[in-house]
Amino acid sequence: MTEVTRVPIHPIAKGSLTKLWIGIIVAVLIGAAIAWSAVPQGVSIETVSEGTGPTPQDGDVVFINYTGKLADGTVFDESQDPPIPEGIFPKGNPFPLEDGATIPGFAEGLKKMQKGGRYVLEIPAAQAYGAEPPAGSPIPANADLTFEIEVVDFMGRQDFEMRLQALQQMMQMQQQQGGPGGPAGPPSGPGAN
Repeated sequence: MTEVTRVPIHPIAKGSLTKLWIGIIVAVLIGAAIAWSAVPQGVSIETVSEGTGPTPQDGDVVFINYTGKLADGTVFDESQDPPIPEGIFPKGNPFPLEDGATIPGFAEGLKKMQKGGRYVLEIPAAQAYGAEPPAGSPIPANADLTFEIEVVDFMGRQDFEMRLQALQQMMQMQQQQGGPGGPAGPPSGPGAN
């Protein structure tokens, strides 16, 4: 005959099962909170007016008009028309979409915008300058940034390089010819001789 070993089972104290479930729920919530805080929050894009066509991709150069602001509304940067002849490049400031050319959140936001559109781009500090803003910059450490952006146009990097080369050649020709007024003549006036 086989014998069964008996193990006495003691009754569970009143409320112990409830306490066990509450402990499990609290542990899961703490784990979720730690996981959530470890994930950097992404950029936020508000569309003010729709653009058209495709969006820029890595390697493109995007031409934009923009105003950069801090959380308190202080303007820390804004676009200025570059001094280049019309027709070579679109209006606006060029921003290449390649690693290290601009802050990660800015490049990420530009890749979601279309030509002709106006947007408000909010970038958390972790995807902006973080704890180390550029030296001499009015941007404080760990500052969230907001940009009002108008996408004028964009083009591939190769097209941009060809146009840039054409602009450089045009400027060299102007210098050789003595500037926009034509060839430089002999010096004149007092002391010329």
